[in-house]
Order: sequence, then structure tokens, then C-alpha cells
Amino acid sequence: MRRRLVMTGFFLITALTFAFNLEYVISETWTAVEVNDTPLELADRNLSAGPETVSDLKSNEEQCDRVMTIPAAQRCEFVLNTTDCHVEGGFINYLWITFCFFPSKLLPLAIFLYVLLLFILFLILGLIASEFFCPNLSAISSTLRLTQNVAGVTFLALGNGAPDVFSAMAAFSRPQTAGLAIGALFGAGIFVTTVVAGSVALVRPFNVASRPFLRDLIFYMAAVFWTFNILYKREMLLKEALGYLGLYVLYVITVVVSAYIYKCLSRSPHEPLQNSTEFSQDEEYEPLISFTESTNSIFLRAINPIDTRSWRRIHCGWKVLKIIQLPFEVLLLLTVPVVDSNKKESNWNRPLNCLHLITGPLVCVLTLNSGTFGVYLIEGEFPVWLLTALVGTFLSGIVYCSTTNDHHPLYHFLFALLGFIVSALWINTVASEVVSVLHMLGIVLRLSNTVLGLTLLAWGNSIGDCFADITIARQGYPRMAISACFGGIIFNMLFGVGLGSLLQMFKHHDFIKLEPEGLLCWVLAAALGLSLVFSFVLVPLQCFHLSRAYGIFLLLFYAIFLIIALLTEFGKIHL
Repeated sequence: MRRRLVMTGFFLITALTFAFNLEYVISETWTAVEVNDTPLELADRNLSAGPETVSDLKSNEEQCDRVMTIPAAQRCEFVLNTTDCHVEGGFINYLWITFCFFPSKLLPLAIFLYVLLLFILFLILGLIASEFFCPNLSAISSTLRLTQNVAGVTFLALGNGAPDVFSAMAAFSRPQTAGLAIGALFGAGIFVTTVVAGSVALVRPFNVASRPFLRDLIFYMAAVFWTFNILYKREMLLKEALGYLGLYVLYVITVVVSAYIYKCLSRSPHEPLQNSTEFSQDEEYEPLISFTESTNSIFLRAINPIDTRSWRRIHCGWKVLKIIQLPFEVLLLLTVPVVDSNKKESNWNRPLNCLHLITGPLVCVLTLNSGTFGVYLIEGEFPVWLLTALVGTFLSGIVYCSTTNDHHPLYHFLFALLGFIVSALWINTVASEVVSVLHMLGIVLRLSNTVLGLTLLAWGNSIGDCFADITIARQGYPRMAISACFGGIIFNMLFGVGLGSLLQMFKHHDFIKLEPEGLLCWVLAAALGLSLVFSFVLVPLQCFHLSRAYGIFLLLFYAIFLIIALLTEFGKIHL
């Protein structure tokens, strides 16, 4: 988790430097034009170009990215009057803040603050997924008594890929940002199959499991080919969107059946014995003499995210990140219940869990559809959020009076379901803000959604998994690391595109029009397909041995792809 947050920050700060420098150069050019022109010259030029600018403001309402081509004084009016600039979803109107709140000379400062916000949003995504979403998924999986194979390709895949899936869903749910989803999913696919797989091979060369490797590779190639075909047709029908989900169901069935067949064939009676001497850190600090803790102290201890016992041993950089995410973590602790079987009494906390019955449903109604559902008035008089709070308070009172601080109730597993729903909606909300910020940066920096998706969004969502897989490989489990590489991106592709497109269909039409953003989209699709073909051909030719030379080849492939993609974006490569 530490590596995930630190490296996410590193990549986003690098992107921040790039964006700041680029925007500074552009803004310097614009400022020079505006300052050097006298008012008379400006009036003259506006008169000569007056019919064009006025008609543009009125007739070209579907092109919000044109805002940077008009004079700075008219940008606020353009944003307010252009329908395409009114993006659905999200709680903050970043375009209004950029062009109506910030003066044009402070545009570099606005870019700096936005990328800093992007860094914080990625921190929050990682925090929600690792500390709140995944534990509840694990508890649900244990309650349903799922096998490890089924849990791994369903709940575990959802937990690991939650930021990617919800970011893709948020992007696909808006026609203006669908390119972000394509760029992020394809970009993450290339990043994982080249950088992550290559890094694992560099750290520890190994022989990959042939059948699972080919199975995952074939399913992912099918998903990529399906997406490529839809991009070529420039539209997606309802049956094709459902086909994504059906393909994933087929993948899960294949994994389960193949694991069952392998288990029947092997029939190994030897199973690893559990180490009975293991103990958790909480048990290490258990007091020798038991005492009754008051309800207030139990509540205050539960909402304190800082462990004072280990704070001094934490690295200074991790302390800074912890302080940055501290207010958000407290908010999450107050709204998201967590059921964790590895903790005492499955992390039961009577005062805090009773509060969750009020705050959790409130988060659901206030984040659903950007808060419009929560403020809806029943029969024009009674708001939905108030009714939700009253029902939650009633249930909270019943649970508080019928339970104790020492033992969790029989229905405690239901809090895992509530925690899953609330944390999923939190992730969806933060992912929507990430997409909105990236969309705004694309408009201001004149970058396509595709290039933003394959760089910032793909790196931010994938770099944590990259270092987690490298750590697993260093610990002597490279097969597990490479399996996690392909298993995760299959889930992200099929669910991200499938559910995201279904959401847009339910809101608008029974089909989706897709407009590939020029040559870059095809470069991205071709590079991903080529990397998969290389893996499908070269790995079997090496007898399924991933050597350091092959790892270097994959890293060079990604570097060449990134250079070609950026040259294509900036017009140096064109048809």
C-alpha cells in the first residue's frame, strides 16, 4: 500500500511538471498577444473577426474544446453558454472555476492546483479500495463460502480493479469523456502486459504456468478484438454491451472448471499446515489485565486513523501522505462500515456501526446521480435525505439497544454488504471527479481524452498494482504476480466497457455512438494487439520461460509505443 501511494504520487508529480511547463509556454504566448495589443487594435480586430466569434459562440455549442481558441475575456461567457461544457456528473464545475474564477494570467496556477487535486484523488481511490472496499468484499466472499478460484476472479478482481472499473464507467457514462475510458483501459492494458510483466521478469526470471497463461491471454485478446471491432463500426449496440459481461461470465466458468479438473487430476493429499503461532499486531498489544472500556473511548479510538504505537517507525514520506489523506480517512471511517475477519470480533464497534446505519445510507442518496436524488422532494415537500436519516436513526437505535460492545451480533455480516455499497459509491464519486478533472485538463492543454487516459489515468490506476506485483515476485511468487497482471486487466476491460456502456444506454439511447479521436486511438489499439501477439508467440517459443532479456524487450516496446503515441498526439506523425 505504501508503494502504491508513493509511486502514484511520483508519477502524478512528474505529469504535473509536464503540464505546468506546457501550460506556462502556451499562456505566455496568449498573454503576449493580449498585452501587446492596444485597446484600439483589439477593438479593430474584434470588429473584423466579430461575425466569426459571435457566430461561433452561438452556433458551435457542441465543441467545448474551442474555448482556448477565443480571446481570454470571452472564455467565461463561452463556457456558460456552451451546452457541451455542461458535463453531467461530478459535484464541481471545473471549467467554470478555470475560466470564470481564475484570471487568465493565473492559468498556470490553476493547472498546478488541478494536478495536485488529481494526485489527492488518486490517493483517496487507493485508500477506499484497500482499506474499505477489499475487506468488505473478502467478508462477503467468506460469508458466501466461495472457493478461492471463484473469489479470485470475481470479488478479488473487483477489489483490485475498482478504481479502473469505476473510472471507466464514469468516463463511458458521458459522451464527451468516452475517449478517456478507451485510453485508460487500452493504456493500462499495454502498461500491465509490458511494463509490469517485463519488470516481474527482470526481478525474477521464471517459468510461467502454460495453461493459465494461454487461457488469460486468449480471453484478453478476445476482449481487445471485440473492442477494436466496435471502434471500427463507431457504435455499440445493447447486445454487444451485454456480450462483454457474457464473455466475463464465460471466463469465470472456464477458470472454475479448469481448476476443478486440475484438482481432480492431481488429488494431492498434502496441504500446507497453518502456523498456529502466528499472531496479529493487535494481539501483541493486548493488555494483560482486562478492563471495561467506555463507549465514548471505543468510538474515539475507532475513528482515529493514526496508530500511535507504530507512528514513530514510519518513514517521513509516508507520514506526509498519511497527513494529506487524514481528513478523508476520518470521513470514510465515519461513513463506511468494515467487516474484517482478521480483527477481533470481525471489527465490530457498536457506537461506530450504529452511526454507520445513519451516515452510510445518507452517503448513498447524496452521491447517487451527483446528489440530485438526495435532494428530491417527496410530493414536493419532504426531502429524500431527511427520510433516509430518520429511517437510519430508527434502525441505529434498535441495534444499539439490542447489542453489546464485546460481541458482534449474528447479523453483523450485513454491515459488510452496507460497507460494500457505500465504498463502491464513494469510489464512483471520486472516479467521476478524476474524469472531470482530466476532461478539463484535456480542454485547457489541448490534449485528447485518449492521450490523457493512456498516460495519467492509466498510470495512476496501474502503478500501485505494478509495484505490488514486483514485490510479490521478489518474495518468490512470480507466477502469482503474472497471473494477477492478466486476470485484473480482463476484468477491467470487460466490466469497465460493459457496465459503462450499459449505464449510458439506460440514460440516453439503446446504442452508443463512438468517435475514435483520430489516429492515436488506432495506434493505441494496434500497440495493445501487437504486445499480446508478441506474448502469445514469443513466450511459447521460449518454452514459457520469461527471461530478463524478454523483460527488457517488453520495457523497450512500451517506451517506443509511448514515444509514437505522443508524437501522434502532437501532430508529428499523421496519415
